[in-house]
Amino acid sequence: MPQSVTVRVPAKVNVQLAVGAARADGFHDLANVFLAVGLYDEVTATEADSLRITVSGADAALVPTDGTNLAARAAAALAARYGRSPGVHLHIAKDIPVAGGMAGGSADGAGALLACDALWGTGAPREELLAICAELGSDVPFSLIGGAALGRGRGELLTPLEVGGGFHWVFATADGGLSTPAVYGEFDRLTAGAAVPDPEPAPSLLDALRTGDAVALAGALSNDLQPAALSLRPSLAETLRTGTAAGALAGLVSGSGPTTAFLTKDEASARQVAAALRTSGTCRTARVAAGPAPGATVIG
Repeated sequence: MPQSVTVRVPAKVNVQLAVGAARADGFHDLANVFLAVGLYDEVTATEADSLRITVSGADAALVPTDGTNLAARAAAALAARYGRSPGVHLHIAKDIPVAGGMAGGSADGAGALLACDALWGTGAPREELLAICAELGSDVPFSLIGGAALGRGRGELLTPLEVGGGFHWVFATADGGLSTPAVYGEFDRLTAGAAVPDPEPAPSLLDALRTGDAVALAGALSNDLQPAALSLRPSLAETLRTGTAAGALAGLVSGSGPTTAFLTKDEASARQVAAALRTSGTCRTARVAAGPAPGATVIG
């Protein structure tokens, strides 16, 4: 057995997030079109006497290191399925924004699951890993598979999507995070009494992904949670205006926010938009990344 295993796992952007009305269990049915992008966390699993989490990198102090961390929960779930001790030291090297709507915590859960599977030699089938991911959280299965996919249910029922080319993005990070439950709660408040349609993917958006047409994709981007995120964090509207004024094809709040995502025509334009955002005072920093990116991958 290896002494340690390191897994690299990507961030995601929701190029479409269609949200239905609240269900009886409190969740919402979604049509969630995920695209994995090249900002990565790395999770290293090393044999240990007990389950332990350490974190390094940007905003590491904001990441829980107790049993609520999705990486810890992933290790415990896999160990329970195979009747073994969950003794492992999981070190998370953060590069995905924390509480930023880019599934950084979900990425860590998927990364830990794959790392522990390799470290312990459990040989869990892909379908079993995906089932554990779905138990951990709505975005965790996509973090495992990467690429592009349509998420149904609460986002965990995935259909891989064809992507005809690469897309260039800028991600502007904000000071502080936004609670996903709080954003969904604000969505419910804003839509109270209204007829919320059943969520469906936009055919034009799926076509744009399939053909690799950035201009067409820009015209089809949508996020039903954006009004709720802007209601809770009005300053994000100025970030969106700044990015589009600097030359982005389109901008939107990524998932539940507060990271904002800007689609650009090419890498040079992405760097131009990122530079403008960094000097604008409307965000903490801006990062350039391309997608689609592969899902959780053993790299060492």
